[in-house]
Amino acid sequence: MIEPGLPYAAAPAAACARPPRVSRIPRDLFDHLQFSLVALTIALFVITFIVQAFRIPSGSMENTLLVGDYLLVDKTSFGAAGAWQFLLPYRAIHRGDILVFHYPEDTAQHFVKRVIGLPGDRIRLQDGRVYINGHALAEPYTVFKEHFPNRFRDDFPGGDWRDEDVSRSWAAQLRTLVRNGELDVPRDCYFVLGDNRDQSLDSRYWGFVPRQNVTGRPLLIYFSRVEAEDDAGDDDAPVVSSPADDKLFTLRARISHVLGGVRWRRILRLAP
Repeated sequence: MIEPGLPYAAAPAAACARPPRVSRIPRDLFDHLQFSLVALTIALFVITFIVQAFRIPSGSMENTLLVGDYLLVDKTSFGAAGAWQFLLPYRAIHRGDILVFHYPEDTAQHFVKRVIGLPGDRIRLQDGRVYINGHALAEPYTVFKEHFPNRFRDDFPGGDWRDEDVSRSWAAQLRTLVRNGELDVPRDCYFVLGDNRDQSLDSRYWGFVPRQNVTGRPLLIYFSRVEAEDDAGDDDAPVVSSPADDKLFTLRARISHVLGGVRWRRILRLAP
C-alpha cells in the first residue's frame, strides 16, 4: 500500500549518497582475540585446578589401568584442608584409592599406584599377600604374572634390602621404621603398591608418598589404544606390509593400524 503524500521531487544528491563504509575487521579481530583470551583463561584454570591429562606408559597397574590408557585426573578430590574446603568437594584419602602423585625420587615425574597403607598402619607382605595391622587385606584387583619367588618383593619388609631395585636412601630408612617384622607408616604418608604386584616398582622399593606429593585421582579414561609395548607381545596385533612405492596404500595401512589398536570399550569410561 502506498500512502498519499506530496508530489514527487528529486532528492538532493547529497541526501542519497551512501555513508562511507567503516571496516569491521579491527572490531572482529578484537572480538576473536577477546574470545581466545577467555577460552585460554578457562583452559588454564581447568588444567591448573580441576583436571589434568596423563597417559599410562607401563603395566604396573594392570589390569585396572592399561598401557596406552589416556586419563583425565581429578585434582580437586584430595585437596588439602583450608579456606577452599567450603567451596570444593575435598575428601580424605582412603585405602584402595588410586593416586596420581609426584614420584618422591624425582618430583618431575608422575606415578600412579593404589593406596594400601594409611598413616599409622602397620604393614607386611607374606608370600605376596598384604597384611594390615595383623589382618589379611582382600585385594580382588591384584594380578600376579610371575611364577618365581622374590623374597624382598613377596615377604616385605623381611627380605634382602640390598635388592638392586631398592633405593639406597629407602633401605637406610627402613631400618628405623620396621618393628616386629612390620613397617610403620608415618604421619602424612601413604604406602602404595601397583595392582600388577609382581611387576611394579612401588613403595617397597622407594618408600612412602608424602601427602603433599599427591596430584589427584583418575577420573576418566578418555582414550585408549594398544601401544608399542603391548604390540610386541600380542599375537593378535595387526601385521601390515605394503609396496614401498604405494604411498596411498601405506597411508591407509597406517590409519588401519591405528584404528585397529583402539580399545573402543575403554573410551569415555569412568576410571575405577
